[in-house]
Amino acid sequence: MKIVVDCEFTQLNASSKLISMALVAEDGQELYFELNDNYILDDCSEFVVHNVLPQLNGGSALISTESARNKLWSFLAKFDSVEIMSDAPAWDWEFFCSVVYHQGKWPSNVANTPINLIDLFNEKGVEGEEAPELPHHALLDARLLMSYYKQYLKE
Repeated sequence: MKIVVDCEFTQLNASSKLISMALVAEDGQELYFELNDNYILDDCSEFVVHNVLPQLNGGSALISTESARNKLWSFLAKFDSVEIMSDAPAWDWEFFCSVVYHQGKWPSNVANTPINLIDLFNEKGVEGEEAPELPHHALLDARLLMSYYKQYLKE
């Protein structure tokens, strides 16, 4: 099963911290969470404060990193095999790994390298202007990327 992961995070630098993560599978199953114990407002760039934080769902989506890890493992366990796809694997993959990898354990059904969606789109000759404008909300972005993948790349 191919699954798109998308993350929102505090800023574009080495000290960035995860804010939210979404996974959308080819079959439509989804997981979305926001972390309540991983960052503070002062960690966030001005862009994130104005464009990401106002869109957060809060409520039941807002959970601890430990709860997020448990939900992520349960979600991934639904599938025989998983390939993670991202339009920004340098960021999303690192955050995915930081949540899923714990105490030396990695889900045996999950491939240990991501698929770069941008590389796939480029290989297929899909033009950038055909790409959807991503709203900087992890779940909405992941849904759009999966839709785009299905429209242009799924064979």
